[in-house]
Amino acid sequence: METRKLGDTGMDVSVLSFGASSLGAEFRKIDLNEAVQSVHVALDQGMNLIDSSPYYGRGLSESLLGFALDGIPRDSYYLGTKLGRYAPTHFDFSARRVRESVDISLERMRTDYLDIILCHDIEFVDMNQIWEETIPELQKIKQAGKVRNIGVSGYPMKIFREASANADIDVILSYNHYTLQNTMLAGLVDEMNSKGIGVMNAAPFSARLLTNAPLPAWHKSTPAVREICKKAADHCTAAGIDIAKLALQFSIANPSMATCITGSANPQRVAQWCKWLQDPLDEQLVKEVQEILAPIHNWFYVECLPENSDVV
Repeated sequence: METRKLGDTGMDVSVLSFGASSLGAEFRKIDLNEAVQSVHVALDQGMNLIDSSPYYGRGLSESLLGFALDGIPRDSYYLGTKLGRYAPTHFDFSARRVRESVDISLERMRTDYLDIILCHDIEFVDMNQIWEETIPELQKIKQAGKVRNIGVSGYPMKIFREASANADIDVILSYNHYTLQNTMLAGLVDEMNSKGIGVMNAAPFSARLLTNAPLPAWHKSTPAVREICKKAADHCTAAGIDIAKLALQFSIANPSMATCITGSANPQRVAQWCKWLQDPLDEQLVKEVQEILAPIHNWFYVECLPENSDVV
C-alpha cells in the first residue's frame, strides 16, 4: 500500500489507516473473533497505522487491540491513542489524568510506547488548559520515551488553528471534514504542513452518511442532509458503484493529507476497502455526486463550547 510522510514525525504511514472505534462497538454489537481478525487483515493489507482511544467502548477498543497485536512485531506498525475524553460527558485533561491515561493505555495495548497520543475532542473544554497543562505534561512523557508524537483531535476546524498557534504539536486528526460532502479540511492542510504538522483525515464515510448502511442512532445529520445524501447514494448505485467506494477513494486521493483513517470490526469489509484502492477514481462521477450534494456542501453540526465553534 502507498505510504506518505506524516509531517515531520519521521513516520511513513499508509494512505489508509485502521480506526479502532468499531472495536469498541460504537456502531453495532460486534463479534470479538471477527474484531480481532479485522486488525490482522488490516495489517496484512498494508495498513500500518492503528488509531484508538480509551473512549471507544470505554476501554474495550484498546483492550482488544492489546490481544490482537500480541506477538506481532512492534516495529511493524504504528500505534496511536488518545486521552482526555472517557465517556460522553466525562472529560479530564489534568496533568495527573494525563499520566494515568498514558500508562493505562500502554497496559491495555501491551506496549511500552505510543507512536501518537492525541488530546481527544478538545472543543468540549476550555482549551487554555490544553496549552497550559495537558501538552506540557505530555512533553515530559515524550521525553521519557513513552510517547513519540503529540497532537490534538476534534471536529471544529478552529481548534487546529488554535492548537498550532499555542502548543508544540506534531500531528492533528480531523474527522468528517474531508469527504464528498464536506471539504473544509482542505483549507487547513497547507497551513499545517508548512509548520511540519502531520494531517490525519478520518471518517471518509461521515459515520455512514456516505454509505448505503443504516445510520447509527447518535448520528447528528438533519433529515434534509440525509435525504440529499440518499439521492447521491442512489445516483452512484445507478452508475454501478457503491457510494462508499467513491467516498473512500475521494478522501484518499488528496496527497496533502498523509492518511485517511477508517475502521470496521468486519474483516471482509476491511479487505474490501483495500481492494477498492486498487481501482481508479471516477472523476466524472465525483463531479456529479458533488453537484447533488451542493446544497449541503460543508454542512456541519455544532456540539462544543460556543467559543470553540466554527460558527462566526
